[in-house]
Amino acid sequence: MSVNNKIAIFPGTFDPFTLGHHDIVTRGLKFFDKIFIAIGNNPKKDRYFNVNLIKEKIDNLYKDNSKINVINYNKLTASLAKDLNANFILRGLRNTTDFEFENSISQINKDLNSNLETVFLITSPKLAPISSTIIRDVIRYGGDINKYLPYKINLDEK
Repeated sequence: MSVNNKIAIFPGTFDPFTLGHHDIVTRGLKFFDKIFIAIGNNPKKDRYFNVNLIKEKIDNLYKDNSKINVINYNKLTASLAKDLNANFILRGLRNTTDFEFENSISQINKDLNSNLETVFLITSPKLAPISSTIIRDVIRYGGDINKYLPYKINLDEK
């Protein structure tokens, strides 16, 4: 990749990767030459779905798109950006609560890596109510989650 390529990281735990996440990635392709969907480890969160299963589902979803790579990581996102020569972090915002949280993170990332800019996309209105946390609640109470995901998942494979 040349130095002028616009490379973005779309970080998250993606437990699971939802239609809202897919919307942000798809729309992000209008702005970036390459997007790394970076599945991070958050020690404060217990995963519902195995990280390798989610990586496989996302990999399969974008297997025909050479502009998207899916990776796992366990370090600061600002450090990962340096490793990948990425100058952008892509994030989706559903509401003002997301903005407050994401704004603080973006400022710390900028302090840790001065070449890094965070780009926020507003989630499409019809997808704004969808969050991984809500999806996990739907699962706990026996609801069907597949209509909220861009792939099919069998809860037995979690």
